[in-house]
Amino acid sequence: MSVMKMLWDPRVLGLAMLLFVGLGVGAAWGTWQNVCSDCPSIAQIRTFEPQQASRLYSHDGRLLSELGVESRTPVSIDALPEYVSQAFVAVEDKRFYGHRGIDPRGFARAVVGVLTGQSRSQGGGSTITQQLARNMFETSVDARIRSGLGGIVRKVKELQVAFALEEAYTKDQILEAYINEINYGHGWWGIQTAARNYFGKNATDLNPAEAALLAAIPNRPGAYSPLRNPENAANRRSLVLRRMVDQGVIPAEDYERYASAPLPTERAVDGGTIAPYFVEYVRQILQERYGSQLYTAGLNIYTTLDVSMQRAAEISMEEGWAGIEARAGFEHITYQAYQDSLEAGVTLPDSAMYVEGAFIALDPWTGSVRAMIGGRDFGLSKFNRATQALRQAGSGFKPFVYTSAIASRIPPTYVVLDAPFVTEQPDGTLWRPSNYDGRFEGPMTIRTGLMRSQNMIAIKLAQEIGMESVAQTARRMGIRSEIERYASTAIGAVEVKPLEMAEAYSTFANQGTKVRPFPILRVEDAQGRILWDPQPERTEVLDPLVARVMVSMLQGVVDQPRGTGYSAIRVVAGLPREVVAGGKTGTTNEYADIWFNGFTPNLLATVWFGMDLPQEIFPRATGAGAPAPVWGNFMRRVYYGDSRSLDPELQEPIIPIPDPWEIPDGLVTRLVDASSGKLASQWCPQEEQILEMFLPGTEPTEYCDRDDFDLFRVPTN
Repeated sequence: MSVMKMLWDPRVLGLAMLLFVGLGVGAAWGTWQNVCSDCPSIAQIRTFEPQQASRLYSHDGRLLSELGVESRTPVSIDALPEYVSQAFVAVEDKRFYGHRGIDPRGFARAVVGVLTGQSRSQGGGSTITQQLARNMFETSVDARIRSGLGGIVRKVKELQVAFALEEAYTKDQILEAYINEINYGHGWWGIQTAARNYFGKNATDLNPAEAALLAAIPNRPGAYSPLRNPENAANRRSLVLRRMVDQGVIPAEDYERYASAPLPTERAVDGGTIAPYFVEYVRQILQERYGSQLYTAGLNIYTTLDVSMQRAAEISMEEGWAGIEARAGFEHITYQAYQDSLEAGVTLPDSAMYVEGAFIALDPWTGSVRAMIGGRDFGLSKFNRATQALRQAGSGFKPFVYTSAIASRIPPTYVVLDAPFVTEQPDGTLWRPSNYDGRFEGPMTIRTGLMRSQNMIAIKLAQEIGMESVAQTARRMGIRSEIERYASTAIGAVEVKPLEMAEAYSTFANQGTKVRPFPILRVEDAQGRILWDPQPERTEVLDPLVARVMVSMLQGVVDQPRGTGYSAIRVVAGLPREVVAGGKTGTTNEYADIWFNGFTPNLLATVWFGMDLPQEIFPRATGAGAPAPVWGNFMRRVYYGDSRSLDPELQEPIIPIPDPWEIPDGLVTRLVDASSGKLASQWCPQEEQILEMFLPGTEPTEYCDRDDFDLFRVPTN
């Protein structure tokens, strides 16, 4: 036999390989203590605490999301159906309960793979205990070294840690740690996180097909994720199910049913995506306070979000978006068409925009954010329009003008002439504003001017009291954005954030006390110790008597048939008068921003619609046309439930109907004629008499007469 043939003889090759393996292992074994000097001791293993994701909960303890670089939420093996943990044993380490940390046959196969550079194709050979060792102490057991002597040293290190684990823990404890530690793809670590993201459920609720899929993925998460490689995932799941049958974990007759179960094709809706804009809002606040600890320390963050209110808001906003897209004259791409184009791979121009929106609900007493929608699709745009977008306020700014007037002791019955107005602008041009309908109606009280949102009344009133006074009032109430002192600012030519508007309107709901919106109730560490317990920030910024007069005036917007919000809220949305409410529609001249800001004694909500690049939404779009019905539908669902909803939680009321605002001591009330603002008399139609509120000393002293009837009830153009 030639020398070359002798060298290639399989028996000689086998002997050489065994000798090489023996030398390598012997060398590693001989320096065991030195090689593994950086391996953890048994004591360290016992006290090991993996990095844990922080968890965000709703105000009543429902899990909203997890925040973590390697997001893990441990779950007890005793809480899982037995087939869940056994699926991992079946595919990863079928002799798991019979060895002491090492499977000799698998280990020999793995060493051959290391020496030949074919460790993947030969099979890893690592037991579940070894894999846990490698996962928990990756700096000691470097998984990146897979071949040659370095690979053998890595295996030796892995063995020592595995033996220590077997000494320190029971088999079930090791298995529990393993399924809570490993990577299931997409940055989802641990079985609870994986179950929520793949299936939208807790790990305790997994069925055998789902358990088999999760057991299939960790071997090669990138290759076996059903969201990336559904064919590979299906084949790997079938392998796991066959082994579960072979080992008696599931009956053979159930194999086909589980193997043919549909695979998830996208991240589950409940997989951390409840109120995504709210979650991101909270994350940014916590990131600033806790830094990287937010993602590793297992903090428990209890937020102010009410899940039922959030769902009610989402349903109401979806109705609003659908209504806008169905409007005559709506010429933008619809959201569904936009989605269809993306799925078809069609490149859309930058001008292709669907209508966006924002929604915020607050507890006006505490500032707790109960619901938040920052846009139509968090996956497409993470820009939070509720907290970040600067949009023209439109007529929603007018209440600050009227508040400043009331504080200046101008009563609600003060009469202003609704007639043309001309003023010179800073650039020298003349500004000739008009009312929404282009009509001028002569003298009217400022109550009526606010109720009907007449531009001329707000502009002239602001000119009388001064724009500086208006701007300072808005600033005290919560508007932090720049407020220019122009005449056009009085009717909303100022950019504000929706969250600012919600904060400012809380001052009305609280009769003079502003609250700072805040989304966090408390932050606890992993042991339940309170780290942060923020308290409501309440500041009295208005005289309560002034605020109560304004509440009464804003109630007219919602309750009076000629009020801009009446038809949308009391008729279209069907919110009963039993729910006392005030608010204001908002519309910009270019029909690019439409709002409704409204409140009850125990709940406040701001609704906004518009295009991301400001442009006409549809011809003559108004706050009464879309936002006000959304606000009304939301409030109706909150206070009365929705019997048509498929969600049992929304079928019942979410919070009780509040008592009406009280009239504080010190306010003066008088029965007046709503048109002239004078004290009611026989000449005033009884149906137009209202009980008006006044700061002491501002109440009228004259009674209406026949001349008032002629003057105030004949519109002029």
